[in-house]
Amino acid sequence: MKLQRDPWEVVIRPERGGRITSLKLRGEELLDQGIGVDKPQAAGFVEGGAWGWDEMVPNLEATDALPDHGEAWRVRWSVLEVDATSAVMDAFGRLVPWHLTRTIALGDEVRVSYVYRNVGDRPHVAYWCAHPLFKYEDGMDLAIPDLAEGASTKLFLPPGSVARYRLGWSSGAAIEMSWDSALTPDVAIWACNGDLGGYRQVAVEPATASPLLEPGGSYSWWLRIAAL
Repeated sequence: MKLQRDPWEVVIRPERGGRITSLKLRGEELLDQGIGVDKPQAAGFVEGGAWGWDEMVPNLEATDALPDHGEAWRVRWSVLEVDATSAVMDAFGRLVPWHLTRTIALGDEVRVSYVYRNVGDRPHVAYWCAHPLFKYEDGMDLAIPDLAEGASTKLFLPPGSVARYRLGWSSGAAIEMSWDSALTPDVAIWACNGDLGGYRQVAVEPATASPLLEPGGSYSWWLRIAAL
């Protein structure tokens, strides 16, 4: 499924966990396209292919009860509405009774909005983390030291301290991601320069602070990407 409005183009695979497989700005691909691995039934996220943009729900780290990087990346998403420049999609949890609706709309910016609902009969925490894996280049200004070949790192920023982050590439392409730091206060920066089998990617990962939702409760937030 493709959405397009100058200067943006977005490609989404609903059957692949709703993954955004391509995000282009003026024809230039911004997302890491991986190392040729695409195995959505794999036990782990990296083994399944760590590329593109997924939503991490309802967890990030694997637990005894929940899989690596959550459920959302491994379930089929439904397309509720779609036209040339926007799409509304949703997905449901299997292990935790979550329901996530995501709306992507292209204009001058890429605007993504989310609604998380507790569709179970008990309270549970509403965890979400954005996982857009952008292309990594040596020398990028990431507020972290340059990475040696084959290295990776993750930086956790103070909660609520950041509401926007800039990424730029040697081609001249540059973007600014922004979010509401009150709604999604937890932010991490992940960078990988050839680690994990050869991935070269950087992710800006705003996340909810796991608010407790009663049955039927919901939580809403947004994320935007602007061209610079």
